[in-house]
Amino acid sequence: MELAYIPSPARGVLYLGPIPLRGYAFCIIIGVFVAVWLGNKRWVARGGRPGTVADIAVWAVPFGLVGGRLYHVITDYELYFSEGRDWVDAFKIWEGGLGIWGAIALGAVGAWIGCRRRGIPLPAWADAVAPGIAFAQAFGRWGNWFNQELYGRETHVPWALHITSSTDGRVPGYYHPTFLYESLWCVGVGFLVIWADRRFKLGHGRAFALYVAAYCVGRAWIEYMRVDDAHHILGVRLNDWTAIAVFLLAVLYIVLSSRKRPGREEIVEPGASDTGTGADDPVDLGKDEDKATTDKATATDTSTTTDTSTPTDKSTDRGKNEDENEDEGAEPSEKTESAAESAKKV
Repeated sequence: MELAYIPSPARGVLYLGPIPLRGYAFCIIIGVFVAVWLGNKRWVARGGRPGTVADIAVWAVPFGLVGGRLYHVITDYELYFSEGRDWVDAFKIWEGGLGIWGAIALGAVGAWIGCRRRGIPLPAWADAVAPGIAFAQAFGRWGNWFNQELYGRETHVPWALHITSSTDGRVPGYYHPTFLYESLWCVGVGFLVIWADRRFKLGHGRAFALYVAAYCVGRAWIEYMRVDDAHHILGVRLNDWTAIAVFLLAVLYIVLSSRKRPGREEIVEPGASDTGTGADDPVDLGKDEDKATTDKATATDTSTTTDTSTPTDKSTDRGKNEDENEDEGAEPSEKTESAAESAKKV
């Protein structure tokens, strides 16, 4: 008996009346929400409109789910089309089985359609959502834990995964939790992309290419540890060959893109600045015009008051001066009359 291990859930589905609540599906949904939330924050920080990432994800996510399922069914066709198998099971995506290679490839097609409809460059959008996709994969891998699948070789380390199911040829025992290894690796990849993007100002799809390259490195050694059935080419698992090929393509893209289009896009979404709260905002502009009109009217009233008061004051002063002159003129008249009276007496 192992003293320390990671227990597997007794079942991967709970029923709320007739409604099944599957752990695998919840992990995928949580991952999608995290990717959209973080992608939106990064997109707005780069000058895009809020909500654009979610609008394009409406295209990318369904395409990605179909692509991931297609890759799994094609590469493991014997699970659905061999003797004694039911091909209808190929559509039961809730039972597990999504290939990340197909999900990214066909998901990119859906994203391209969404970006084309919005008139924005796909590489810029991909850079914004790249770390979010890595975190989404980290959550999604816990769906394999609910289904007790995709584990590694037998081991006795304290963090060994205890498999209890014997369905589909499983042998109960203690195995390397490759789902956990890949989940932690994806978290590291997400933070790596965020750091590198801030440090080197990655643009034109290079942040997304870095995510792809870094993920492939981890997937290669994790895939090597797995013991589930898989096709081999020259003694190497098919997914290992895929990881090597995709890694080389991602690195090549980073090198060529940095030479051809260095730096980062200045504008990622045309017209996004018009929706800000600056002078171009119609509401603020109206308020400014009203304020200007009020100020102008106030200035006019002040000017009118000043002009009308000045003549009045001058008239008043003029009247005072005339009264003073009249008083001064009355004194000589009185002196003349006094002199005449004196002469008569003499």
